[in-house]
Amino acid sequence: GYLGSSLMIKCEHPQYKTKPKYICKESDGCSERKNPGVQDEWMENGDVSLYDDTRAGVLMVFFRELKAADAGTYRCGVNVSHYTESFTELQLNVKHDAKYPKSVTESAHLGEEVNITCQIPEEHEVHFCKQDDNHILIISNVSVRDAGVYWCGAETRDTYLTFISLNTKIQLNIIMPPVVRHEGESAEIICPYDSIYKSKPKSLCKGKCSTRDRNTLNETVREEKETKTDRLTLNDDVTASVFTGTITGLTAEDAGKYWYEGDDVSIQCKHQDEDQKSFCKAHEASICVKDGVSLETIRDDRFSFSDEASTGVFTVNITDLREEDSGIYWCGAHVTTK
Repeated sequence: GYLGSSLMIKCEHPQYKTKPKYICKESDGCSERKNPGVQDEWMENGDVSLYDDTRAGVLMVFFRELKAADAGTYRCGVNVSHYTESFTELQLNVKHDAKYPKSVTESAHLGEEVNITCQIPEEHEVHFCKQDDNHILIISNVSVRDAGVYWCGAETRDTYLTFISLNTKIQLNIIMPPVVRHEGESAEIICPYDSIYKSKPKSLCKGKCSTRDRNTLNETVREEKETKTDRLTLNDDVTASVFTGTITGLTAEDAGKYWYEGDDVSIQCKHQDEDQKSFCKAHEASICVKDGVSLETIRDDRFSFSDEASTGVFTVNITDLREEDSGIYWCGAHVTTK
């Protein structure tokens, strides 16, 4: 696997399909055994995600972001009985290789095709998948459902082990072409969004949506409810992660630029010093913090702070999210987090 990238390990136990499975590191004497706890569901256990597939007899172990400390010898095992277990030993090496791009952003117009280049060693099989999916995808005619995060990398297989090293993260953005309609017709404004915002309320506005005097067209859509006014219908399809506004009986005054905006977000920041807590927006951490003092602390009535001193965590709440809020933020104390 590659430093900072993702890695999937599939450990096959075909003769013990329904028995509880685990993975552990031999350097700590296998004292901490990671197992899903629940079968046939993805579960997080520390810094890995696990899935015990009882139909195939496979334990899937997903390292979300490989660290140098993850390297070592592991046992991928199954508890056969109270006194007996069976395991396969594997060696995990974590490499640093600058020739493989870690993150790529691609953009494609709705209805067109997109080519994504994936560099992997020639002797390995290519593996290409979309985040939150467990199967290989092939993009043909780009639709709003294709937007999201993809991974590509190399797949190798041993007798009872499969390694999928996902070394490149690809963010695919869908560009919506201009909507051209005649007066009296209807128009659909389609807004795909990241799946993490499924449960967030959404609204549609026209013109300068990033200002206080923005023209909000209707009440906010919450959950899967559909809201209607005289000429406007808003619908949030959380399954497809697509927010749609339909305007009927178009007039010349309807022409213009429309924006989709969410509601609010909470960001948790760890800190080590009670006296130095900062949160700021900038491209580099040095712009925000110097010698532990924030130089560009955001001051806005939409931003509020709450602190849980005992846990070493403070929370930043941003309400009334606007397009201008997009960007890179830094938070923390002497050690900042991007």
